[in-house]
Amino acid sequence: MEKCKALVIGGSAGSLDVLLKVLPNLSNSLSFPVIIVVHRKHGADSLLPDLLSGKTKLVVKEVDEKEPLVAGTIYVAPSDYHLLIEQDQTFSLDYSEKVNYSRPAIDVTFQTAAEVYGDKLACLLLSGSNADGVNGLKTVKDYGGITLIQDPLTAQVAYMPAQAALHVDIDYALKIEDMAPFINLLSE
Repeated sequence: MEKCKALVIGGSAGSLDVLLKVLPNLSNSLSFPVIIVVHRKHGADSLLPDLLSGKTKLVVKEVDEKEPLVAGTIYVAPSDYHLLIEQDQTFSLDYSEKVNYSRPAIDVTFQTAAEVYGDKLACLLLSGSNADGVNGLKTVKDYGGITLIQDPLTAQVAYMPAQAALHVDIDYALKIEDMAPFINLLSE
């Protein structure tokens, strides 16, 4: 894989704890944007970007429609919208049907990011209680990107990463303490 151009992190139940441990250890000079898609109830967790920004020196913001992706920025998918990456490397918000009972759906973001970034994409699937993200990781693999999961043994809710391990040829299963060093290496 050539230099990573984008990292998408998806998670559900149990993933917030992981993010709060990983973000403080990310390099302040990441050479790519980080996009976070977390299942959350509509109207709830509107403080998520603020909570995450308190854990890192990187800029953390909730995504705006048609916003261009900028390296070294952490973007958080807004609740109740699918987050798509467009060919011109801008975001698009979509209110179509839920996927895997979720909006935002991790699959949708993983798949559209794979179509844009191809083999320069890395996607990490964290703790969660449904199979959202599995089909997205298949697409990432088809486009030559790096497929990552949280080691199911370290996940608060192992179902999501375990399903990915069963159905996708995963490149790396990472323990929580190994995630930030791995992500930082992608930036070099």
